[in-house]
Amino acid sequence: MPQGLEARFAALIGKRVTIRLHDPQGGFRDIVGFLESPVTLRNRHGELIEFAHEQIALWREVVEKK
Repeated sequence: MPQGLEARFAALIGKRVTIRLHDPQGGFRDIVGFLESPVTLRNRHGELIEFAHEQIALWREVVEKK
């Protein structure tokens, strides 16, 4: 796991993020939810989703509009 990315994700634990992953069959898939660890997030259905940092194409923190 890339050290810089691990530290950035560790700082975002508990925050809402969206992550675009490279799909093994080609293309991409998006996951959205609250980061529970540097490699897992919980989506709106309560499912825990694991991912590898090597799969990440793009990511960002979802900031609530006020």
